[in-house]
Amino acid sequence: MPKTFENLCITSGRILLGLYFIFPGIMKITGYEGTVQYMADHGMVFIPFFLIFTVTLQVGGGVILAVGFQTKAIAFILAGLTLVISLVMHDFWTMPSGELQTAHETQNFIKNMAIMAGLLAVAGLGGGPWSLDHKRQGQAGTT
Repeated sequence: MPKTFENLCITSGRILLGLYFIFPGIMKITGYEGTVQYMADHGMVFIPFFLIFTVTLQVGGGVILAVGFQTKAIAFILAGLTLVISLVMHDFWTMPSGELQTAHETQNFIKNMAIMAGLLAVAGLGGGPWSLDHKRQGQAGTT
């Protein structure tokens, strides 16, 4: 029972972290103009490049993470992406204190640091026994 619970926690956590990237990546595509404007409002340069790059990492990386393929590497890459997005797009320290938008960006920044912590844990520990990585290791050991 305890092993099953651990495996369920690892797997569900990995899948939820993957979904955290997949859905916002898709929303960046469906809300392209709004995303471009949001990025411009934050002083981003080369917006088309960075938007395509981010969407690719979020959707592709989210799927890869959810299924547990190359889990440690993709979790580390997504942690880096999360840090960069947090520093550039949720720069609450540049905003006037006491305003609603400042509180909103502060909350997003702190939330993203927690997401990054989860990703770093996955990067260190791997995807668990119910992942493609584990399945591939088992097959490599039998050939």
